[in-house]
Order: sequence, then C-alpha cells, then structure tokens
Amino acid sequence: KVTRKDGNASGTTLLEALDCILPPTRPTDKPLRLPLQDVYKIGGIGTVPVGRVETGVLKPGMVVTFAPVNVTTEVKSVEMHHEALSEALPGDNVGFNVKNVSVKDVRRGNVAGDSKNDPPMEAAGFTAQVIILNHPGQISAGYAPVLDCHTAHIACKFAELKEKIDRRSGKKLEDGPKFLKSGDAAIVDMVPGKPMCVESFSDYPPLGRFAVRDMRQTVAVGVIKAVDKKAAGAGKVTKSAQKAQKAK
Repeated sequence: KVTRKDGNASGTTLLEALDCILPPTRPTDKPLRLPLQDVYKIGGIGTVPVGRVETGVLKPGMVVTFAPVNVTTEVKSVEMHHEALSEALPGDNVGFNVKNVSVKDVRRGNVAGDSKNDPPMEAAGFTAQVIILNHPGQISAGYAPVLDCHTAHIACKFAELKEKIDRRSGKKLEDGPKFLKSGDAAIVDMVPGKPMCVESFSDYPPLGRFAVRDMRQTVAVGVIKAVDKKAAGAGKVTKSAQKAQKAK
C-alpha cells in the first residue's frame, strides 16, 4: 500500500486500473484483409508481400486474391520475425511467400484477402462522411486531393457533395451544398483516380478510415459509409492457385 504524508487516499491504484482493462477483441472471425506495406523479392524464395493482418486469419496453403489488381495465388508460407507461423492473426505484421507472382504484379496499397470468403475488390467509388479540418478556401465538387487509407495513397475526386450535416448529431442541415469549408461535416461521393481497394467502416474499420492530404497537411478526415464495388473480370489466377483449388 502507498503511504502519504497528508493522510490516506482512497481509490484505485494505476496498476489495479490497468489490470481491469480487457484486451481488445481482435476481429479473427471476419474475412481476411491484409493491406500490403511493401513487396520484396528474396533470392531463393521469391516474392514476399509484407503487411499487417487487419481482420481474419492468414494461413499457409490459403488461396488469396489481391485487390485492386485482381491477382489470385497460393500462400506458400507465413513468417513473423523470421519464424514460420501456422497462422497469422489480426495485429500481426507478417511476410508471406506467394507462388508464381512477380514483384511487378502486386504493390504497396494492394489488399490481400481469402479468395473464397468475401475477397477484396476494386472500388469504383464510395460514399463517405467527412469533416473538413483546415482548408484555406472552399471545397467544391471536382476537388481531387490525395487520400491516405490503410497503406494506399491515391488521389480521389469529390464527385458529389450530397449533404451537409451537423458534426455532433449527424442530422442533415442542407441538401446538395455548393461548397464546404473548414469546420463543416458532410456526406460526399468520392471516385478514386486510380484503382483502389477500400471497405465500409462498419464491415472492416481499418480499411474504412481515411485522411485527406493537400498542401502538405491533413485537410479532412473521414469514414466510408458504403462502397460501390467494381465487378471483377477474369483476373490473373496462378497455376499454384488452380492446383490448390482443385486439391480442396
């Protein structure tokens, strides 16, 4: 017990308070989402994408699809800190070896997922709730700053300003505003300038939050409400993926 000069103090000690905190529930039961931070070519092994598992579980032998590039292949092995893993869980930063995929096929900002369980797809566009933090002028439809969402860094156009809302209550204040300024919150439709994979915040929180960057500062932040997913055509399916799919 702690003794003090000025009499007794009641309450909880810091350590007792810390002991009462429950660890966050990791979303292992959701389908796999793993945004790539980097892709390496390692001699004698091959192509090794690296990133953090955000949701779901990654295991050797799984057939994964990378979006938005639409490449499907088999995971040969999964490693964390140079140790082979039988499975990688949310929060794990891992490298995984993929067969028949070149370093040119996949890159930072791509998202890996289970090809058989809600695989990730390219977003044709998305609806988001944004708060303008600091922008010197007015933002109107057509504004195309860079969005940082998970590991992707891509210019996206504010295609339509749908409604201005109250920041606190979320109640609609105005339909189809002509412009937005610092302090405003709004629902907007956005269209990526290049292929991009994002998700709604309610389905996959880490892939549904973003920052809007312009003039070397964060202009706005937002969450994605809904995604218009592009129907994937026939993408590249490697031989090892076909074999693994047949084997199962």
